[in-house]
Amino acid sequence: MLLRCQSLSKSFGARPLFEGVSLDVVAGERLGIIGPNGSGKSTLLKLLAGLETPNSGEVTRRQGMRLGYVPQADTFEPGATALSVVAAALAPLGYEEHEAHTRAAMFLERSGFLRADQPANELSGGWRKRLSITRELAQAPDLLLMDEPTNHLDLEGIDWLEELLADATFAVVVVSHDRYFLETTATRLLELSRAYAQGTFTVDGPYSEFLRRRTEFLDAQARQEQSLANKVRQDVVWLSRGAQARRTKAKGRIQDAGERLAELTDLRRRNAPTRSADIAFAATGRQTRKLLEGHGLSKTLGGRTLFKDLDLILSPGMCLGLLGPNGSGKTTLLRLLAGDLEPDTGTIKRAAGLRVVAFTQHRQDLDLRQSLRDALCPVSDTVFFRDRPVHINTWAKRFLFETAQLKVSVGDLSGGEQARILVANLMLRPADLLILDEPTNDLDIGSLEVLEESLADFPGAVVLVTHDRFMLDRLSTQVLSLEGDGAVKFAPNYTQWLAVRQREAAKQEAAKTKPAPAKVDAPDAAPVSPTAPTTAAAAKPRRLSYKEQREWDRIEDDILVAETQVKMLEARMNEPAVLADHRRMDDCCHDLHEAQALVASLYERWAQLEALQQ
Repeated sequence: MLLRCQSLSKSFGARPLFEGVSLDVVAGERLGIIGPNGSGKSTLLKLLAGLETPNSGEVTRRQGMRLGYVPQADTFEPGATALSVVAAALAPLGYEEHEAHTRAAMFLERSGFLRADQPANELSGGWRKRLSITRELAQAPDLLLMDEPTNHLDLEGIDWLEELLADATFAVVVVSHDRYFLETTATRLLELSRAYAQGTFTVDGPYSEFLRRRTEFLDAQARQEQSLANKVRQDVVWLSRGAQARRTKAKGRIQDAGERLAELTDLRRRNAPTRSADIAFAATGRQTRKLLEGHGLSKTLGGRTLFKDLDLILSPGMCLGLLGPNGSGKTTLLRLLAGDLEPDTGTIKRAAGLRVVAFTQHRQDLDLRQSLRDALCPVSDTVFFRDRPVHINTWAKRFLFETAQLKVSVGDLSGGEQARILVANLMLRPADLLILDEPTNDLDIGSLEVLEESLADFPGAVVLVTHDRFMLDRLSTQVLSLEGDGAVKFAPNYTQWLAVRQREAAKQEAAKTKPAPAKVDAPDAAPVSPTAPTTAAAAKPRRLSYKEQREWDRIEDDILVAETQVKMLEARMNEPAVLADHRRMDDCCHDLHEAQALVASLYERWAQLEALQQ
């Protein structure tokens, strides 16, 4: 047992976050923590790390255990380089300066850093996150705590993190809303929510198993409420017969009736539907067939070509998913489409009066000193949504804010709450084209699902950059990948893009291991028996290369993820909303076909790797 917490409770002022939370963390496990925004996930992680003190309860850590903690915000000393950041973390562990620098350089190289002397504060958001994680890894933790580690990581970075955790010998506790990440990484899921009597619900297994077990539990809890309600109704009838009749009854029954009523009240509170932000984007109603058309677009920054010869068309009902590693030019392309930048070459033709609304991941549009009231409604006490006045109190509740929070400064709100402010402000601006740069950061799973529905129903065009692969797979009608070397590639959807990417990687690995052509013997060479091996090497199986071994080690997990995707798509095809929508049904069938093809290709590659070892 690495860590145990018992009956933890935490409040901020009069606002309780959670009560009576207990959990254990054992060596080698990967525990994923989920829950609605405001349920206290980040605070719980800080309690486990010893950075905050509970109001009640205790946290016990194994003596001598080394603990690492990666917060949501990545902070580094001014002027620090990637190397100095990691080396400074090693100094308290007794490393000599040269030893610390050597170890730091080794871990940075393993994490993909090409330059150890690069200033930390000049790194992109994804590489800053990698640096924060690498800083903790270098200290050889027994337990690593991470708060939303996939935020700001690109898909390549998330792959790196998933591979890292798959091979990890240390235990991990991670707070995340990334459903794919939880599916592939977590060995146990814990949800922090007031929907449960103990404040938490825990399931061994990946995210898909958690969803199944949680549904069963909540259905059973709803049936329990119904059964208890029937008994309480009988109690009420009996109690209403008057004092004369009740005197002949046992006092114990009166007490039992009171206890059942209290239990029913608690069950109803726990079974009440979880509130999610009410997100709905306003469209202008434009019927233009082509909203934006780009031809031969190219852009170079700092002497490096980000993309070239790019042609694209954005039409109503289209969702373009934008992929690419950090630094490949995704944000630059978004700014170009929004009209904030001009291409070096090529032309962009926009529909007359095109209304573009953009969401930026860096949140520089938020004034952290401003009150929540002013951030949501800068003028008067009313906003106008779809040409109708909405009072600030009603508008705030739509995004899960309480009236008492309106005086709180934006800087004191959580990351998820700040994200909801930005989404609320976007909804007030009718748009033909939505440009969304990582809108999912810090949103809880319930809010993610609502955001997905809103974007699916938006009649205009959407350009979406997100690390949430589940959302990208569901919404994108076309995927554009910036390869990082100026090249661009299109795919019909994320599933097919992933299948092509994996097939290309498999071909590259196969090409590297292809045997050299056999040497032709001289004419007078002695004959060789057709049944005998020609060399000693042919008599025994060769060892897998390092990359092949890594691929072999994770291919079963890849197959599991791909098969899970097939099951999710099969379930989606039976949803009433999909069955009633011919277009969505066609898209779902297409996605299912691609997912099944991916499973088949993975099994084929599995067989190839197995054959190499025979």
